[in-house]
Amino acid sequence: MSQSSAAYPSAVPVGVDTTRASIARVYDAALNGKDNYEVDREVLAQVRTVAPQVNDLAWANRDFLIRACRFLARAGVDQFLDLGSGLPTAENTHQVVQRVNPQSRVVYVDNDPSVLVHAQALLASNTRTRIAEADIFRPFEVLNNATVRNELDFSRPLALFHIGTLHHYLGEDAAALMQTYIDALPAGSFVAIAHFHDPETAEYSELARNMEDKFIHSPMGSGRFRTRAEIQAMFGKLEMVEPGLVRCDDWWPDGPHLLPLSDVRNCIIGGIGRKP
Repeated sequence: MSQSSAAYPSAVPVGVDTTRASIARVYDAALNGKDNYEVDREVLAQVRTVAPQVNDLAWANRDFLIRACRFLARAGVDQFLDLGSGLPTAENTHQVVQRVNPQSRVVYVDNDPSVLVHAQALLASNTRTRIAEADIFRPFEVLNNATVRNELDFSRPLALFHIGTLHHYLGEDAAALMQTYIDALPAGSFVAIAHFHDPETAEYSELARNMEDKFIHSPMGSGRFRTRAEIQAMFGKLEMVEPGLVRCDDWWPDGPHLLPLSDVRNCIIGGIGRKP
């Protein structure tokens, strides 16, 4: 992406600190978006010194989100709680699921000022999609949020997304955090997670740890690459939908991989679990 001033938005939303990296804006930069600043691009530049194709983490995550949306909407789910939605880009959750079922309801949750301003403008004319301001790493704050409760019916199945988010939670109780969400969901609900992954292999583990070190010591300050066991624990006792917890690129792919996957694509995995 260009480093010129043309990459900056024409006006900085109120409350946005352009001197500190934002998770949402770093993600936007990785997807070649325009709603980011030099400090956000510096995060990617630092990680790129050990992983030149770091942007592929974001693309693998995004493509998994889109396929998960299609899968669940076609399976009959019509309520979606998207936690840590990030900045609006092409093929957002509501666009994908409402293309399958126009009656689907979507609630995005974020507390980044950039995200809130952009989302409110984008969703002004969409009566079935809302944005709620809350900290996604505080489950009770989300679950008791008035917008979440008013827009979604917790007596019926819904899909909860923590896609590309939990690796920014640095606590050791991520599984307990997710269990709080799972306990609040009605039977028949689904949980989708995508997470930075340490494959624990000689081929890719060093790459994962090097990226983690750069992310955590960058202006963003987060980005843990957890093991498969640690990520699987976040699903609790949910029934995993086939093919289970796999590389994001291998979950319900649109077809065979026509080109070899970059090494970093082995360092993000995802899956969907169903609450019986």
